[in-house]
Amino acid sequence: MDINDSVGIMDSYFPNAEFFTEFEDFSAYIEDLKLKGEKLDYVSICSPNYLHSPHMKFALKSGIDVICEKPLVLHSDEIDILESYEKEYGAKVNTILQLRLHPSIIALREKVQNSPKDKVFDVELTYMTSRGKWYLKSWKGFDEKSGGVATNIGVHFYDMLHFIFGDIKHNEVHYRDEKTTAGYLEYEKARVKWFLSIDENNLPENAVQGEKKLTAASI
Repeated sequence: MDINDSVGIMDSYFPNAEFFTEFEDFSAYIEDLKLKGEKLDYVSICSPNYLHSPHMKFALKSGIDVICEKPLVLHSDEIDILESYEKEYGAKVNTILQLRLHPSIIALREKVQNSPKDKVFDVELTYMTSRGKWYLKSWKGFDEKSGGVATNIGVHFYDMLHFIFGDIKHNEVHYRDEKTTAGYLEYEKARVKWFLSIDENNLPENAVQGEKKLTAASI
């Protein structure tokens, strides 16, 4: 199901795939399967962030397991609601934790785990990239739809930090606007100063034109 029909690439892999551009048509298809005693095994969700929760609820109510990109939801209380849906309908939500599979991240985690028990690392995490004017005019530019830069982009780094350094103990946001956010996180094994920005004015002069992205972490 995609509101855009520019998906000719699908023919290379699934030439006979069912396809819908209206959610109502997709929902009706699921209901028709139910009447036949059939159902989908999984629904994979990569819709705009604010639609994740309703789309997951729809799948769970239909008894279908979910694979959803991060962030799962924009408000923490929605997690509790999804858990109640899992229990009531017997289906499960799974999310994508891709950075946990990166060999460098796994190696760093092992290094931290093998460090002295009382060792707390000082970490600086910086991610800067550039986005065109389209970004703020799309759903990504509206906090109520994306959660802002910290949620839309930072969520991947926060999960990585949790994976490496353990449970979160303290969280502060020091600066926040529509393009940039910065703060401080304290984990079991790390004190983290973080800075995230999609404002090209924050990029260093040696950033490559057309590939304006800089990610840095120091421990």
